[in-house]
Amino acid sequence: MEYPLNISFKFFTFATQIPVTDSAGSPVCYVRQAPLKLKESVQIFSDQAQARLVCKIDADRVLDISANYALAGPEGEKIGRLARHGMASLWRANYEIFDGDAPVYQIREEDPWVKVFDTLMNMIPLLGLFSGYVFHPAYTVKTSDGRLVMRLQKKAAFLEGRFEITKHEALSPAEEALILYSLMMLLLLERTRG
Repeated sequence: MEYPLNISFKFFTFATQIPVTDSAGSPVCYVRQAPLKLKESVQIFSDQAQARLVCKIDADRVLDISANYALAGPEGEKIGRLARHGMASLWRANYEIFDGDAPVYQIREEDPWVKVFDTLMNMIPLLGLFSGYVFHPAYTVKTSDGRLVMRLQKKAAFLEGRFEITKHEALSPAEEALILYSLMMLLLLERTRG
């Protein structure tokens, strides 16, 4: 897998589907969110053919103010957990990635003002269509001691979402998968914010 990873999805689809490719254009994974579910349910496949499931993510409750998202392998084995920090996440997105019972990574929105300005621009007829060219939220993944390991940033796009993931530190395959799957869930939850 060659970084940066590229993520794109269409805004006007019934079921959200997100292909993820590396910098060489090779498929990394394919994310599909189940439509019309009361609780968030996401499946991540190895590629767009959706023949091999690699991760399933399920919310622990209907309302996601302080929801936890369990990440499990294809046979139900636990991979980890993504937890949203309820009220703190209303201003600035703030999540923790757990491996077992211990938080190992924190995901934070870099600049919460980006979503404020994006929301305001979207309220203006016609001008709101172009907010994807102006505002680009970014999220950092850091270790508990503050080292930056990955970064997710929105890229300029019209009528679709384009994001890029960069890696800043060497990780084991299991750590990399845990962070990538968590970032996919975060992207689905935060995609309407900028």
